[in-house]
Amino acid sequence: MAIADDLKKTLTDPTPLYFAAGTADLAVQQAKKVPGLIEQLRAEAPARIEAVKNTDPKIVQEKAKEAQEAVTAKFAEVLTAIDPKKLGETAQDLALRGVGVAAEYAVRAKETYDKVAEHGEQAVRTWRGEVSEEIVDIAVAVEPDPEPAAPRAVAEASVDGSAEEKPAARRTTARKNNAKKAAVLAGDES
Repeated sequence: MAIADDLKKTLTDPTPLYFAAGTADLAVQQAKKVPGLIEQLRAEAPARIEAVKNTDPKIVQEKAKEAQEAVTAKFAEVLTAIDPKKLGETAQDLALRGVGVAAEYAVRAKETYDKVAEHGEQAVRTWRGEVSEEIVDIAVAVEPDPEPAAPRAVAEASVDGSAEEKPAARRTTARKNNAKKAAVLAGDES
């Protein structure tokens, strides 16, 4: 039965969909920047092309030759410095470091996944127009009840015994929505 519950939880979890929506929203935001970058490249391209045209090929060849000699010398130095006895210890040390780095990247990936999923959830709410509803829900939760005199009237009625008891005030739809959302969220978190 636990497998069925895990499968049900996995299939009803909206996080991957929010991640996809967040990725799409971020891609759209980045795509909106492309025209500005193209204009910047158009403005800078003539100066860069002119700089390449004015560069002396002999200087470029000399720098490439110097870089090649430096890499060859460094490689030869590394090869002569290798001690076969320490090689095994170094390999083991590198493997352990690799495991640590992999674990760190996994944690970072999970954090990034969660952030993008959260961004996607906000994007979906914005697309649906639910952000305004959420603000109304928060305002209802923050504002005190407009009827602070009601408990006093009930207390006076019970003392006098002459006043009829009034039925409890009906909750607003916003509060019902809050209760439903809280129940849904409580069910998702467990």
